[in-house]
Amino acid sequence: MPKDAAVEEFAGLVRALKARDGRSYEALGRRLSVSASTLHRYCSGATVPEEFAVVDRLAHLCGADEEERRALEAAWTEADRARRRAASPVPAPVPSPTPVPAAPEPHPEPAVPEPGPAPAPAPDPTAPEAPRARPRRGAPAPLLVAAAVALVVLALAAALLGRPTRTASAPAPTSTPPGRTAAPLPFTWSVGSQLWQGGCGHTYLVDRAARAVAPPPVAADSGAWAGTHGAVHGGDALVRITVQGRSPSDAVVLQALHVRVVDRAAPLPWNAYRMDNGCGGAVTPRHFAVDLDRPRPLARPVDGLDASGSEVRTIPAVAFPYKVTSSDPEELLVSARTAGCDCRWYLELEWSAGGRTGTVRITDGGKPFRTSGTRGRPAYVYDSAEGRWITDSDSGQTG
Repeated sequence: MPKDAAVEEFAGLVRALKARDGRSYEALGRRLSVSASTLHRYCSGATVPEEFAVVDRLAHLCGADEEERRALEAAWTEADRARRRAASPVPAPVPSPTPVPAAPEPHPEPAVPEPGPAPAPAPDPTAPEAPRARPRRGAPAPLLVAAAVALVVLALAAALLGRPTRTASAPAPTSTPPGRTAAPLPFTWSVGSQLWQGGCGHTYLVDRAARAVAPPPVAADSGAWAGTHGAVHGGDALVRITVQGRSPSDAVVLQALHVRVVDRAAPLPWNAYRMDNGCGGAVTPRHFAVDLDRPRPLARPVDGLDASGSEVRTIPAVAFPYKVTSSDPEELLVSARTAGCDCRWYLELEWSAGGRTGTVRITDGGKPFRTSGTRGRPAYVYDSAEGRWITDSDSGQTG
């Protein structure tokens, strides 16, 4: 059973990578140069890959970090050992010691009660012959045992000699893809997911009655407020990604930003609470607009607006690629909207630098971002004069 547990643990890690990536078995299989059915067998635990290289390519494609790759390699090693134990006839030599039951040959030893015949003086003449016959019969026993031990040793040696070639191929450094390296990323990145439009305009969906919802926080405390209330972004979610190179001279090229929707459900039937009360921001920075209701959402660059002066100024959108260094970071603002689903999604940032390439998965603290439509939901704003949440119709803001 331990082998089954090792294989299942490995298969679970592969399934998690595949689910996180969001691509079909066929699409991923093409990238890995394996068939869709083979990849499915890896995920189900029906088959363990003979080489770690294909698993490492999968980890690279799915944006696994170094710690995840090490855990995956350790799990594959255990699963591979279990596979080899099940496939190899190593246990077969063990039955060969069954000749050792020739040890029952020492049945003559029970007859070794020579002390019995010794007290009888009459059989003295025959006594000398008995000792001679016994040594002869007892002699084959040690020989048989030695032969059995030799067979076991030879079998173990053969098994061990076969092993080095197998384990040597496990790391498969020569077949490692360009992104496979122990070196750290050539850049750092951070993400902010509790942002409000203009610093004050946002809507949250909360599964609570208005009387059980605390007053709206300042924008800086929005994360704690949302966590306490189990709030979900309503209609629109802003995500800010800040990327900075590690070197002042060796630039990192940000090649593309992809959107992956991992789950779609009906919009949440919760109340909508607006964090603003008619406020507005003077600057709307350039950003990437994402329509989560589309079958294959794309991050589309959009112009920004600056209304802080006497005239409204357009901030031109900039498409990929971007270059970043330690002295020239880049900030990417993603605005993801939905009207018709409760969507869970994440981003993938493709990069290249110094002959290396890779993909970084951008998530909300390890979990997908979540945005749900608000159409038809009761909407509330906060009346600071009365110290309570009131509906839009009560506030006179409808229409």
